[in-house]
Amino acid sequence: MTTPCMYVPDASVILKWAFQSPDEQDGDNALVLLERWLAGSCSFILPSLWIYECGNVLGLKAPDKAAAVMDIFIGYRFDECHVSTAVAAKTFELMRDYKVAFYDAVYHVVALNNNATLITADAAYYKKTKKLGHIIMLEDFA
Repeated sequence: MTTPCMYVPDASVILKWAFQSPDEQDGDNALVLLERWLAGSCSFILPSLWIYECGNVLGLKAPDKAAAVMDIFIGYRFDECHVSTAVAAKTFELMRDYKVAFYDAVYHVVALNNNATLITADAAYYKKTKKLGHIIMLEDFA
């Protein structure tokens, strides 16, 4: 039996599950990813800060439905990687070398450390760090 692919969807992808609309760019790809995970054909691992990052955006952009969406997200019970001193140190290296934010880089470090693929809708982050590997744009996920 083969092991399913492991992905690290970042907050830019996770939040597309909550903000589904015809105008949402790559929303269909985000839903395909979620459906594959729900079907057990891939696995996810997320840095433990994902819940705070997503909760912040939900509370600011969709306060009326934030609690209900967060209830669904928490119910998924994603595998999490806690931010250890080693993860933080590697994240700070990425920040320094690629001029990116901790919030973005920590997802990439989790992907690198777990031989997983970071999936992002953040084109600016992707452009800066794609040479590290273990990253694809959501628009290229199919």
